[in-house]
Amino acid sequence: MFTKFYLENGIPLVIERIDSVRSVALGIWVKVGSRYEPAEKNGISHFLEHMFFKGTGRRSARDIAIDIDSVGGDLNAFTSRETTTFYVKVLDEHLDRGIDLLTDIFLHSTFPEGDMEKEKSIVKEEIKMVEDTPDDYIHDLFSQSVWGPEGIGQPVLGKRETIKSFTFEDLSSYVKKYYGTRDTVVACAGNVDPERLLKELNHALGGMRRGSEPKPVRVAVFNPSTSVHRKDLSEAHVCMGIVGLPQGSPERYSLYLLNAVLGAGVSSRLFQKVREERGLAYSIYSFIASYVDTGLWCVYAGMGRKKVAEVVEIVAGELKGLKDTISADELRRAKDQLKGNLILGLESTNSRMQSIARQEIYHERYFSPEELMREIDAVSLREVKDISARLVGDGSIALTVLGPVKDLNIANGIL
Repeated sequence: MFTKFYLENGIPLVIERIDSVRSVALGIWVKVGSRYEPAEKNGISHFLEHMFFKGTGRRSARDIAIDIDSVGGDLNAFTSRETTTFYVKVLDEHLDRGIDLLTDIFLHSTFPEGDMEKEKSIVKEEIKMVEDTPDDYIHDLFSQSVWGPEGIGQPVLGKRETIKSFTFEDLSSYVKKYYGTRDTVVACAGNVDPERLLKELNHALGGMRRGSEPKPVRVAVFNPSTSVHRKDLSEAHVCMGIVGLPQGSPERYSLYLLNAVLGAGVSSRLFQKVREERGLAYSIYSFIASYVDTGLWCVYAGMGRKKVAEVVEIVAGELKGLKDTISADELRRAKDQLKGNLILGLESTNSRMQSIARQEIYHERYFSPEELMREIDAVSLREVKDISARLVGDGSIALTVLGPVKDLNIANGIL
């Protein structure tokens, strides 16, 4: 059962009550991430996420760790390009303690300056780990290539030089600017009494009266460029794609289905043609990245350096040919796959909490699993062909390659 309330300070509270479970997942979502950061402060959203766990007026960092472990719960956070999320997952009998912990770090963190230098070192190591994981790093390189070095193209983790510059004043100023009631959403899923939760959150969070400044939004302009980042690796890694759809697009279900046909599964065209039939790549898949105002439809592949050109040509050919070759049978299988993935993906309270939070942030309404399945079933073959033709457009495809590659030798007109 879904319920939506507003706290006394106007913060939306969305709840999905699930009586058949014993856990509760509660998240505080702030609508700010790396795309809204000034270039000289890139990474501050993610760095702040770390610093929120370093102590409050009532608890040290060790106290926070002991309190959550003592109830067998999970207290954590994550940052994306458009949001920062703090969440707790506990047994229903420990929800009161979970609320107290989560709201304490969210409202009363002190950002101790003595911990800032240690945390800078930790985040720098995190950046190194990504750079040493090419199948992760290629996605940051691709985003920077297609969106540019600022705004939505900025990496979530930031850069070493920007991390180094952060001060206590930077953190407190950022919180005052963007961690306000207008940019906050609270979401909860699990075995919970909605009325009781509303009362407890009004007590714990309802007194927050901080406003939010308008976030700087740099218009995202897609650049269908080709970039090669030469690095001595055992494999070459490729990310290529086109402009997709924003989160709120009514055509998003058509794109989900196209993506399933193209490369989201072991029966997809790319997995079968590139890996199973030709043995050109161990890993290949397509994916969708959607934001408030734009999106990407992309393919990732990892392969030997001598196979890059062949794989790129196959992927480009499949992207461009979908509008003419997708069949009713493929669409039917994609619908079944998508509906199965949807239901399986909502079996944990954490995933349900995240789902209803994103629905509130990007749509300001709730979509039940039944409604989502109806929307998927309603998509016609003509609709998926039309959106494929429009998105691929003139055939301009962006390409980023990371690895031991000198010359791509890609046939003219492929990209």
